[in-house]
Amino acid sequence: MNLLLDTHVALWAIADDPRLSAQGRQLILDPHNHIVVSAATVWEIAIKHGLGKGDMPLSGVEALGYFDQAGYQLLPITAQHAAAVGALPPIHRDPFDRLLAAQALIEPLRLVTDDATLASYSDTSILI
Repeated sequence: MNLLLDTHVALWAIADDPRLSAQGRQLILDPHNHIVVSAATVWEIAIKHGLGKGDMPLSGVEALGYFDQAGYQLLPITAQHAAAVGALPPIHRDPFDRLLAAQALIEPLRLVTDDATLASYSDTSILI
């Protein structure tokens, strides 16, 4: 499976955080799965870390290094991804999450998240 990790899941994976569910950990560690992290995730981490948000303990540069070490593929943001956000119903207010949902639909990738609202954008999302 091709899996797009949302920001929290990606951070929990590289930090071996106990908030990552057993199901999430199993999906990420399964050698048959291809793990993808969006440039939107790196952007979100960089912005929130720079603002001193407590839930972003790493800088964007540090996170990018860890994602690279973990072998995660980085997904750039395209104009098609950005335009697809406009077609999404307004059920989620976070612009980073909306972009991740659009990317998952366009590519296609299975979005892995712990956010039930974000997961509701597609029946191919995996809620962990």
